[in-house]
Amino acid sequence: MKKNELKQQVAAAIQACLDKKAEEVSILEMEKGSGAFTDYFVLCSGTNPRQVQAIADEVELRLKTAGVRPAHVEGYKQGEWVLVDYVDFVVHVFSEKARKFYDLERLWKTATRLEPSELKAKAKSKAAPKKKITPRKLTITTRRKKA
Repeated sequence: MKKNELKQQVAAAIQACLDKKAEEVSILEMEKGSGAFTDYFVLCSGTNPRQVQAIADEVELRLKTAGVRPAHVEGYKQGEWVLVDYVDFVVHVFSEKARKFYDLERLWKTATRLEPSELKAKAKSKAAPKKKITPRKLTITTRRKKA
């Protein structure tokens, strides 16, 4: 998969989380030699099991409309930690308690932390440069009435 396409998918997942009012959204870009099985982790929290499930549902729905389906989903019924695996990136939706307990940010402390806005900017920066539009002079002509 192209790096830009991957970043667009991750950005779509992040936007889905934000649209469902996920808290503490963070992105970990995994280092190549770290032994990580994926390129990105998207982590966020919900305030209760229903919200955790709703966030996971929205991520799946948003990416499904883009033609991407998860390879695996785990923990949905419990609503404490839902893992949505897209192979090249994994979305982790936690309850507040589970997120503190597992503390994936500490376990993967060698990963580069990104803000959602950084990922969107990086994904867009690879796109073709926009053409500069120069304004044209507008000439207004008026007709005079003949007397």
